[in-house]
Amino acid sequence: MAHREMAGPPQSCLVDSRSGFCRSNSTFYSKRTPLTLPANPSLDVTTFISSQPHRGTTAFIDAATGHRLSFSDLWRAVDRVADYLHHEIGIRKGDVVLILSPNSIHVPVVCLSVMSLGAVLTTANTLNTVGEISKQISDSNPKLAFTTPDLAPKLADSAIPLVLERVGPTRGVKVVGILSEMMKKEPSGKRVRERVNQDDTAVMLYSSGTTGPSKGVISSHGNLTAQMARFVSDKWKEEEIFLCTVPMFHTFGLICFAMGTVALGTTVVILRRFELHDMMAAVEKYRATILALAPPVVVAMINGADLIKAKYDLSSLRMVRCGGAPLSKEVTEGFLEKYPTVDIFAGYALTESNGAGASIESVEESRRYGAAGLLSSGVEARIVDPETGRVMGANQTGELWLKGPSIAKGYFRNKEATDETINSEGWLKTGDLCYIDDDGFLFVVDRLKELIKYKGYQVPPAELEALLMTHPDILDAAVIPFPDKEAGQYPMAYVARKLESNLSEKQVIDFISKQVAPYKKIRKVAFINSIPKSVSGKTLRKDLIKLATSKL
Repeated sequence: MAHREMAGPPQSCLVDSRSGFCRSNSTFYSKRTPLTLPANPSLDVTTFISSQPHRGTTAFIDAATGHRLSFSDLWRAVDRVADYLHHEIGIRKGDVVLILSPNSIHVPVVCLSVMSLGAVLTTANTLNTVGEISKQISDSNPKLAFTTPDLAPKLADSAIPLVLERVGPTRGVKVVGILSEMMKKEPSGKRVRERVNQDDTAVMLYSSGTTGPSKGVISSHGNLTAQMARFVSDKWKEEEIFLCTVPMFHTFGLICFAMGTVALGTTVVILRRFELHDMMAAVEKYRATILALAPPVVVAMINGADLIKAKYDLSSLRMVRCGGAPLSKEVTEGFLEKYPTVDIFAGYALTESNGAGASIESVEESRRYGAAGLLSSGVEARIVDPETGRVMGANQTGELWLKGPSIAKGYFRNKEATDETINSEGWLKTGDLCYIDDDGFLFVVDRLKELIKYKGYQVPPAELEALLMTHPDILDAAVIPFPDKEAGQYPMAYVARKLESNLSEKQVIDFISKQVAPYKKIRKVAFINSIPKSVSGKTLRKDLIKLATSKL
């Protein structure tokens, strides 16, 4: 396969070897090995992954059942499922296919099959309510959905044809295939598929917006291939055994574990759903070497360390990779104190960057406590003053902008949001306040965007505020992040009641909990005479956050 190396800094650039900063264009460049990308423009990401040489044997293991899928069986299954989708169901390039499923060894089979056809993969959070899922369906208009018999009722109102993971009782849905049977069916031999180009859309993952509903992030085969090329260049050992606890509907789980590890030839043990002791038992049983976790799980491991170490043999575990939210210095130090033989490596990325951003890749780098890591290979960064737009240098805090081949194309059918987030030069405005130090390490200070991060899940306050405003007793409302040791943050509501109302905290909490996924629930309510607003009518959340946290 022909390759091309990513263009580095322009000739005129004098890049500081220590920080990676170029004064002439105020851009930070990655200090990692340059990224090598395939030269062929007609290449789908599935073909790129399947072309990677490795000597790995077992691709996936189901933690609960012990069922194993070898690499040869995986690729045979991908070929058969793609053939069935194309010839029997009529899935074509550009068609959207939805996955609503807990983690399973079948998710990677579906992902790779769908993308090999040039069809577009979209995923839904299994915790979402019927209402939340139907909004996503009306936006993305999928032609087909993969799900389990347990989750099929959530799709009953949509009338989308379903492929079920296995045979099971279902009512009121149209089933057009059983995945376990499709994986055994011999291909038709008619390989008539449309040509897929690097610019074609591969996935549409929904990212919570700060205002209104979540938006479909459009990523191309080229975007994903760039991230796969990064994985391959990192030279992981094939004997590594990863334990996947993060959801595969999320960019972290999907890109790392449904795709990246397949390119590497490493084994992934898949937990259907996260439970701390199930995870520890799986580490012991399968001799897992690497765990991928969100920060709240790291906190749970610290808090339960004595019991965990007494009950489970974790001697195989050598590394925890942590993403989804910033990892504080206190948490890092606390973890290393309890688990001195396990390294903890932080990372930073967004759905819109497809895994690119910054990461820690060595024990030496991990000693820079609180850092998210060095910029990923092929990534450029700027630190921009959010007030003036001035581009700044090392050790100055501003909004982080990122650029590189993994940056998504934009938001589905939302030009306004795309133009607001990705400028004409291809810079992604992350909405995160950051600085890059003299050694090129990225530190995340705070979020400019107002998303609440609950256990690694993103909760948009505006969505909860809109629901609160539908209550007959509520005049006005604002939702803010409230700090919490275990969850990171949780949604807290400030509510202005109508004069004659005696609405209680419990009534407000119950009203919302019936309408949203568990992670979006409001967990604390304070009543206030009026919600503070700016001259232009924007809610002054910072004032409310100060008020809420002043009593801590």
